[in-house]
Parts: sequence; structure tokens; C-alpha cells
Amino acid sequence: MKISRRSVLAGAAAAPALAALSAGSAQAGPLRTAPSGTGFRVGVGIADVTGPVAENGMMGYSSFDQVAEGLHQRTRARAYVFADAADSRVVYVCVDTCMVFQSVHDEVIRRLHTAFGGVYTERNVMLTAVHSHAACGGASHDYAYTLANLGFQPLTFQAEVDGIVEAITAAHDDLAPGTVAYGRSELTDASVNRSRVAFDRNPQRDKDYYPLGIDTSMRTLRIAQDGTDIGAINWFATHCASLTNENRLISGDNKGAAAYFWEHDGEGVRYLDGPPSFVASFPQTNSGDMSPNLNLEPGKGPTDDEFENARIIGERQVGAARTAFADAEQMAATTVDSRVMYLDMANQVVDGRFTPDGLQRRTAPACVGAAMAAGSTEDGPAIPIFPEGTRNPLVDALGGMNAPVPNWLADAQAPKLVLIAVGLLPPDGWVPHVLKIQILRIGDVYVVGGPAEFTIVSGLRIRRTVAEELGVPLENVVFQGYANSYSSYCTTPEEYEAQQYEGGSTLFGRNTLPAYQQGYAALAAAMRSGDDVARGPAPRDLSGFQPYFGTQVPADAPLPGRRFGDVLVQPGAATVGGRVVTEFVTGHPKNNLRRGGTFFEVQRLDGARWTRHADDGDWSTKYRWRREGTNASVARITWDVPAGTPSGTYRIQHFGDHRGPDGAITAFTGTSDTFTV
Repeated sequence: MKISRRSVLAGAAAAPALAALSAGSAQAGPLRTAPSGTGFRVGVGIADVTGPVAENGMMGYSSFDQVAEGLHQRTRARAYVFADAADSRVVYVCVDTCMVFQSVHDEVIRRLHTAFGGVYTERNVMLTAVHSHAACGGASHDYAYTLANLGFQPLTFQAEVDGIVEAITAAHDDLAPGTVAYGRSELTDASVNRSRVAFDRNPQRDKDYYPLGIDTSMRTLRIAQDGTDIGAINWFATHCASLTNENRLISGDNKGAAAYFWEHDGEGVRYLDGPPSFVASFPQTNSGDMSPNLNLEPGKGPTDDEFENARIIGERQVGAARTAFADAEQMAATTVDSRVMYLDMANQVVDGRFTPDGLQRRTAPACVGAAMAAGSTEDGPAIPIFPEGTRNPLVDALGGMNAPVPNWLADAQAPKLVLIAVGLLPPDGWVPHVLKIQILRIGDVYVVGGPAEFTIVSGLRIRRTVAEELGVPLENVVFQGYANSYSSYCTTPEEYEAQQYEGGSTLFGRNTLPAYQQGYAALAAAMRSGDDVARGPAPRDLSGFQPYFGTQVPADAPLPGRRFGDVLVQPGAATVGGRVVTEFVTGHPKNNLRRGGTFFEVQRLDGARWTRHADDGDWSTKYRWRREGTNASVARITWDVPAGTPSGTYRIQHFGDHRGPDGAITAFTGTSDTFTV
């Protein structure tokens, strides 16, 4: 009997499996602690990474039609620095982007070297992404990942690099004696397995570890200074794809929402008011086959409203994280350590110790399969395969994507039906093949970073490999996908055979996961013995030729008879639960990203002065931009008045910038009429 991809076990539906979890399944092993040391020093930081929010391709669905038209919430980088008594340090960063590309990683490391010398390096810095499918696109130097953006977008790249470096610098400056605790809870209603037919091909031992077919673990680091909580890192596996490819607003999606709800709503953090009192990140783990669309359709589940879905899935993650946070046990060990290695994933010889059949196997140059072209129907399309008549100037400029697939490569990638051998395209493949793998030790916990979207069983097998080599319990090992670079997916060899979307997107063939396991085993063995490990080959640098074929920003002109900042639509009286709408004559948002600032404020009259009540980083606001004619543009600002809003007199003030014919950029301000709540 043929099993549909949609024959998926939803988390809340399996009472026997839930009973097994509550009774103590294999994944609920204890955290082993080590003898006490002399303590950590810890620091946290946060910075804005929001790129261009208009006329710029978005990243995640690789849809040519998904071009940004505004901003829902600003995207941010959240950084954590951990140091031990010997001043060994590690840096962990979680960014509200879709991926951390090699281009961004390398430039961040260069800037850190300039600022701090050898303190922060590729060895002890881990950069990760929440994988928001509503992020700005164009930061990659790998052509396959900029196709839908029509090339490299420097504004996106600079915003991400600048923001990440600023967040790390803030965490560095914040270093002070502190403690780290580790906790775990279960979350069963924020994910569903979108590829159950592939998952079910795994051995029973793997399936028993995940009795619901999903990874239900929320793992949390609770970080404090002098007895005061200053941060949390909350790992949970669910795709950051609550917002669909119909959305045109930049956003951190459900994980950006979760961070906001804990920081802003829970801890009173005001992002424009200086250093935050608390930094909460919600990174991914092995979420390659985990979807937040609980009804297995884009934008479907828990509701039929994509923004409401992002809110609900975000709030459910916050609830589980708070439980883990409250139950967290302080680590006894305070050792900090790190290891890194680069693997040429296109050419790995894999020992039989790591392969399912016990025989030596190889990886192969990267190939896109037919299943990848079909896309993930539960979340949205993947990299498009161009139908007849479709043109892309980036493809044309770089020589096309119709290179023949040699027989040896087709055989090496079997049973994948190879459509494009992206690893063979000039100059050195259109996806990265020299990739960074990494382990960070933070006390009793080992964070294992991988440069792809790993399925839950792939992540489990890597965790087992590392735990065995280190001689620690499995629960001491946390897997972190989307780390340091990006190379599409990684399935188990058994899942690869099914050639679902995730298998078709596993670029280096059936033995991709065993090759990673072999690399992580070497890293873990070196960490256990205290030895160094060979760095491996250098990742390639493609920065020299990065074309962009998108539209350039023209000079701005106001609407006829209007001036910049004029109000076109005035707000009316508002009530809690209602919506306030206003429109302004504006300039192009690319003229000034206002990173670290805002495009507008909802202001409340407090005595004789106006105070900022909300801005473009808040959940309740949206900023939409539209072109009028050739040179004019309009900013539409909405505020959904949330419960608890104090009654009073309000207004909306818009901050914009217009570009003159000579290229000079001039700031302006527009202010609406007052209205009451």
C-alpha cells in the first residue's frame, strides 16, 4: 500500500506515545554533572539585523514573487558569551534570519579578529539562524541561494554582519561572574512530522526514541549574573514557516515572536531604550522534517490566519521554555571548550563504522533532486526549476543550469533523480561543499553545530555519536542545525531512500549523514582527549563576483501636490481590540534601513510630552510600503490596539528618508492627527 506524505502522526493525537514519554522514554535521560569549578563569566547582547524591507527578495521559500513590501517585526541577533576560570571562551549567536551563510560567517569572523584579535575565532564562535521564512534575502555568495533574489544584495549582507558583530560586542562588554543552569520540558502541540513516510523507514530504535514522530524536547540554558536572570537559550525543533509565501512583510516568524513575547511582554525589554535586561533566543535543533503547520498545509494550523499561527506557535514555545527555565538545574562543571573542523562534503570517504551496511562509502558532489523541485507541500515551494519560457538574468549571466549530469554522479546520488548537478556548476559549484562542523562545551552541555537542515533522526544519530565519543549521557548533547553555513538538508540514509522533499534536498547523496557522524566523532574524540584536530580545507571565497539584477532605487518624488511626510489617511478614534490606520507620503525604505531605530512610533501624550508607546519592532504594528507610479511611494502604518493599552491621547509619527536626483538622502518626519483610545 502506498503511504501518502500526509499520513502523519500529529503530536496531540497519540495518547499511548504520550504515556510512554511521561513514563520516561529514552530521550528523558538524566543530565550528568561534573565536579564544581570556579565559576563562569557570562554576558548577553542583542542587536538589530533588519535589512531592506521593500523591493528586495525574501529568503526561505525561494519564490520569485515573494518580494518584501514592508515590516512586521524587526529581526535581531542575540549573542551569549561564556568564559571559564582559564578565560577559555565560546560565543553562541542566534539570528532571526533564514540561514547564516558562509559569506556572513566569514565576514563576522574577520571583523571580530579586527576588534578582538584572537579572542573570538572560527573555532569558538557559533552563528545560528532561526530559519525564518519571512527574512530578507540576498546575503549569500552561493548562487543557488540568491536565484530568487536575482543576485547578491549588499544591504542585507551588511545589516546581518553589522548586527551580529554588534550583538557579540555587547555580550563581550557585559561579561561578569554568573551561573548557567540546564532544563528540559516537553512540547507536543507546536510541530508535526511533514515527512512521516520517510521517518517510518528508520530502524525501530530511532522511532522508539520519538514515539510521537516529532521531537518534543524543549532544552533551555538559564543564564544569570549575581543571582539575577539575564538570558535564556531555548532549543526546539519546528520550522519557522508559520508565515506563508504569500506574506510580504519581514518578520522573525514564530521564533522571533517567541523571543519578543518573553523579552518584551515578560521582561519589559524595550529594544530602543538601551541594553536589554534579558535576552531570550529560540534557536532550531533538528527541525528538517518538523513543521509548525499542524494541518499539513501552508498557513493551516492551529488557525487559518498565518500571523495568528505564528503568534500561537511562538507562545507555545515560550510556555514550554518557561517550564524548562523554572526547573533548570545549575551546572556543576564550568569548563568552556570548543573544536572545529571543515569537511569537503563533496568528497568524503566514510568508514563502515558509520554506514548502515558497515561498508566503506563515499559522498558525491551536490545535486538537486526532483523531490526538491517539487517542494515541501506542507510549508511551501523550494528552489524553483524553471519552466519553459522563464528567464532569470542571474542564471544567464553565470552560464545557465543545464549542464549534463554524468552517469557516475547519477549513480552516486541514486536513488535520487538528479535534475541539476549544482556542485559541478562553475566556478566551484553553486552551493558550498567545504563546510564547518563544530562542538561548543558550556559546562556540562555540548552544543553540536551543523550547516544544514537535519531531520530529527539525523540529529539524534549525531548526538549519539558525540555522546559516545565524549563518554557523557545523551541528554548532555544538544544538536544545533542552521549553524555557520547552509547546504540544504541532511536525512538519514534510510530516509534518503524515500526521496521525499528532504531527501531530494540532501545534496551530497545517501551517505551525507554518515560523513557528518564521522567528522563529529573526530571532533568529540579530540575534545575528550584535549587534543587539537586538523582544520581541514578552507571554505571557498566567491566574493569577487556577486552580480545583482534587481531593480535599483530611483530618486524619490512626492505625490503631486504633496510633500514628504504629508498624511494621506488620518487615524480615527480607536478601541482596545480595534485597528488604527494611517498613511504617509514617504521615500524608499532602502534609503535608510533605520537599523537600531524605527520607521515610526505610536506615541502617547504623557502630560505635556509625547512618549513612544510602540514602534516597528512590536507585534501589534505593521509597516507596509507601496510604489505609486515611478518615483512616489506611500507608507501605510497599522496598529492593532492590544489589551492593556492605557486610555489616552495618541498619534503616529513616521520617520522616512528621500533620495534626491543627485543621490543625496534627506530625512523627514510626518505626524498624524491625534486620536483617542
